[in-house]
Amino acid sequence: MPGLKLSLVFSVAIAALSATPVLAQKNSGDEPRRTRIALGPQITPSYPGSDDLSVRPFFDIARAAGDDEFEFEAPDEGFGFALLRGDRFSAGPSLGFEGKRSSSEVGGAFPDVDISIELGAFAQYQLSDRIRLRAEGRQAVTGHDGFIANLGADYVWREGDRQLFSIGPRVTVTDSSYQNAYFGVRPADAAASGLPAYDPDGGVQAIGATTGYIRQLTPRWGIYSYAKYDRLVGDPADSPLVERFGSRNQFSGGVALTYTFGRNVP
Repeated sequence: MPGLKLSLVFSVAIAALSATPVLAQKNSGDEPRRTRIALGPQITPSYPGSDDLSVRPFFDIARAAGDDEFEFEAPDEGFGFALLRGDRFSAGPSLGFEGKRSSSEVGGAFPDVDISIELGAFAQYQLSDRIRLRAEGRQAVTGHDGFIANLGADYVWREGDRQLFSIGPRVTVTDSSYQNAYFGVRPADAAASGLPAYDPDGGVQAIGATTGYIRQLTPRWGIYSYAKYDRLVGDPADSPLVERFGSRNQFSGGVALTYTFGRNVP
C-alpha cells in the first residue's frame, strides 16, 4: 500500500529528528539511557471529513535517563522536541503531516489535495502532576497550504513506567485555506459535481477527546493503545462535501507493541 509505506517513511524520519537532542545529551552524560520503541497499526480517517478509514503505521519513540520515567506524550500530538524548558513549561518545534485526498474519494469532480507537510511549534504547561496543557500550531508547506492549531488538556495517571493512562479534550482550529482544501466547493467544482458552491471562513473545525494506555508486560515488552474521537463543527460540519461523501464523526485508534532497551534494562 503506497500510502502506508510513505507514512512509515515520514514517521521514522520524524522520530529520528525528534531524537537528535537526546542523542546529543547522551554523548555528554554518563547515565545509562533507556529507549522505548512502539510500532503497530492504526486506523484514521482517510482525509479530514472522510467517512472511510485508512490503515497507517502507529510509531513512537521515547528515551529516559537512569531511573527517570519516560516523559508523557499524548498519542495524537505532533512530532517534536523541547528546545526551551522550565520547571513546568516547555516549547519547541513541531512537525506533522496529512495524507493525500484523491479526487476519486470525493466523486471525481474535485481536485486532489496532495500530502501536506506541516511545520510549526508547540508549547505545553504541566498544570499539576496529573494535568498537562498543550498547544500546537503548524503551517503547511505542501498540500492544503493552510494553518492548523491543536489545543488539548490531558489527565495522566501512571504507575511509574509499568502503566500509564491518559484522557483529555481536544479542539482543532484551522484557517480558510485548510478548510477550503478539504471542505470548500469552488464554483467550477459546483458545476461539475452538482453540489452548491461553498466557501468556509476558517475557525473551530472539530472538538473531541483522546485517550491512551501504555502497559509494560515485561521489562522489555509492552503494549501501547489509543482511541480518538472528533466531531466536526462550524463551517466544516455544514460542508456539502461532508454531507455527500463524508461524516461529521471522525474516529481514530491504534495498538502497538513496545520494546524497551538500554544498558540498565534487564
